[in-house]
Amino acid sequence: MSTTTGGTAAFAASAGAGSAVPRKRAVRPAGTPRWAELAARATVWTTVPSGLWRLALGLGVPVGFSGEMAAVFEGNTPGWGTAHLVALSGLAELLAFLTLGLVRPWGEVVPRWLPFIGGRAVRPLAAIVPAALGSAVLILLATTSLLGGWAHELSSPDAPQGLAGVIMTLCYLPMVAWGPLVAAVTVAYARRTLGRRR
Repeated sequence: MSTTTGGTAAFAASAGAGSAVPRKRAVRPAGTPRWAELAARATVWTTVPSGLWRLALGLGVPVGFSGEMAAVFEGNTPGWGTAHLVALSGLAELLAFLTLGLVRPWGEVVPRWLPFIGGRAVRPLAAIVPAALGSAVLILLATTSLLGGWAHELSSPDAPQGLAGVIMTLCYLPMVAWGPLVAAVTVAYARRTLGRRR
C-alpha cells in the first residue's frame, strides 16, 4: 500500500513538473534595453490598422470613396487591385517586422536555415544603414502628412468624408510613430553592436 502511494506521489510530482515547463520566450541579445524591445514590438503594430483598411478596400468594402475614385476601385476590386493592396499591406508589415531583428539574435547572426549566408555574423552597418535610411524616409513622409499633406488628400471631393474619413485617418495615424520608433531602436542597436567592436 505504501509502495503504491509512493509511486503515485512520484508520478504526480513528475507530471506536475512536466506541466510547469516554462513557455519559450524570445531572447533579446545582451545589452538590449527593455524599452528598445517594446519599441520594436510597437513598430510591428503601427502598420496593422492601415493594412486592415486596405484589405477591406481590396475586398470591395465601401470605405467612402466617391466619383471617379470610387469607379476606379469598383472596377479593380476584387481583382488586380486587390492583389496590389494585399501586396502593399504585406510589404509594409514585412518591413515593420524587420525592426524586430534589431532586438533579436537573428539581427546579429544570420539564421542557419538561410542558404549560403546562414550562420554568418551580421555586419552592424548592414543593418544600421538601411534602418536609419528607412526611418528617415518614414519620418519625412509622416511630417509631410502632418503638415498638411493628409488634409490636402482628404479635401478632394472623391476622398472619404465624414465618418469614413475619420476611420481612414485613425487607421493611418499609427504610422506616424513608425519612423521615430525605428530610429530609436536603430540607435539602441548601433550603440550595442558598434560598442562591442571597440
